[in-house]
Amino acid sequence: MRRPAPRGVTLIELAVVVALVALLLLAIIPSASTWIRNIQIRNVATSLQTGLQKARAEAMRRNTNVRFSLVRLSDSAVMDDSCVVDDDGSSWVVSLDDPGGKCGTDVGETTAPRILDKQATGGGGKWVKVQGSDSANQPGQVVVFNGFGRPVDNTGLAQLDIDNDTSGNDFRALRIVVGTGGTIRMCEPSVNASGDPRKC
Repeated sequence: MRRPAPRGVTLIELAVVVALVALLLLAIIPSASTWIRNIQIRNVATSLQTGLQKARAEAMRRNTNVRFSLVRLSDSAVMDDSCVVDDDGSSWVVSLDDPGGKCGTDVGETTAPRILDKQATGGGGKWVKVQGSDSANQPGQVVVFNGFGRPVDNTGLAQLDIDNDTSGNDFRALRIVVGTGGTIRMCEPSVNASGDPRKC
């Protein structure tokens, strides 16, 4: 009786497969890293845009002034009383009063600063840099919407630039623009083609 030939892979075949997988991973890792950073930028930008829209909607619903504040936290994952209202904060608070140093307050209208909503960036924004500015390109950290959904004055936050905190042109920076009529629009500052809807 003949014994069947052994089946399986040889050591040489296994070494070739491992080498090919290693080469493939080396080719993919740089682009995967850029892709992940771009997703982080997009997530932070979307969170900020959502906060601005929430503040505007609450102002119109309540027919009163509602403020959107950029806040910087000592721990980006925890919204606590260590918060500072700042133009480079990536977390946000929607409130009726100034939330500085009181971000740990529960959402509600009875306790100052009467927080309506809040969001800590958390680990997802670890490598993301946010810079808020007013219409004169000076640092801006707060925009107050009135009952018509418009910014109360032109000295408040008018633009948010969201980018990666490391140097390099591989990352897709985003910008959120708050218009004088209350429009809130996300765009890409690197797009220059006229007629492109992504242009700022």
